[in-house]
Amino acid sequence: MTAPGPRRDTRGIVDAAELLARVRFRRYSPAPGLRPYLEHYWLIDWDLTGPYASHVVPHPSVNLVFERSEGADDLAVVSGVGLELFTKKLTGRGRVCGVQFRPGGFRPFAPTWPVSHWTGRIVPFTEAFPAADPRDPARVLSPDDDHARVAALDAFLLAHGPTAREDPSPTAEGDHGPTAGEDHSPTAEGDHGPTAGDEHSPTAGQGPAAGQGHPATQRAAARPGPASEGGAAAAYDPAVLAAAEQAMALVDLVRTDRDMRRVSDLARSAGLSSRSLQRLFAAHVGVGPKWVILRYRIHEALERAEAGSATAPPDWARLAAELGYSDQAHLVRDFTATVGVPPTTYARYAQR
Repeated sequence: MTAPGPRRDTRGIVDAAELLARVRFRRYSPAPGLRPYLEHYWLIDWDLTGPYASHVVPHPSVNLVFERSEGADDLAVVSGVGLELFTKKLTGRGRVCGVQFRPGGFRPFAPTWPVSHWTGRIVPFTEAFPAADPRDPARVLSPDDDHARVAALDAFLLAHGPTAREDPSPTAEGDHGPTAGEDHSPTAEGDHGPTAGDEHSPTAGQGPAAGQGHPATQRAAARPGPASEGGAAAAYDPAVLAAAEQAMALVDLVRTDRDMRRVSDLARSAGLSSRSLQRLFAAHVGVGPKWVILRYRIHEALERAEAGSATAPPDWARLAAELGYSDQAHLVRDFTATVGVPPTTYARYAQR
């Protein structure tokens, strides 16, 4: 299984330039043993004189989010795939350390439930990681050094994921370098659940060595054998890992191949029936393949809107055809339903 490095785009972020002017954002790669399952870690620090609301059109990804803000207890949540525009209000000073799993990459860490169980929900992290230590959020959030935070994230996931039975190898110094250009978009996600029975419904059919001496890794070394059926042992079931790998590969195909516009075409490329593909996505991605196809279309439309200018606005009719829409009206409808304003209005705002 190939493991890509951190993404270098701002897809999904609404008015990325405004966000990046307000907060300090970095992405880092996880430890090598975690990379097949994770997109990246994302770290945000802010110190604001007034309130600010960021908006994200969620990716089909689960996020694990650790947050510290003034006047509040440390927070650690699992944020399932968000179905609606995600809005996060920031005030005062704070920081977030986030883990964005690859679409299809979360199930090996929480095998008891299909990923659709978390879709549209934001829950305490102990629901997905029942063996977690309540002190884990402080271990992740307290260091001021980025690499120490990354090492703490590595240690937590190495202790609770499919690599937990292996000896976590120390991460080579420099292995966690931030993404070039440093500032990119965060993707903490989560909102409301899908509509049951709808085909368009998401669930239809460099610093310290990673984990070295960290309490979470010490707990992993003392971890007992396999749990009963349906418990943690399922994380090591080759069938679970194989299905997760297949799901990740198929989502990557949708993301990178613009010609992959129909569920039937994706099913054919996977050698599956459409119904089997729906079941695979519900179990390992959390949303249906049609939803994933449509969401990546909207991400590209957002990116095109921000890249245009007042003198050279996007050709929406042409873009609609390129993205596989039957006409411009369908693109406008999907964009407006997702972002809240029509694409032409958003483009004017982004170009101000």
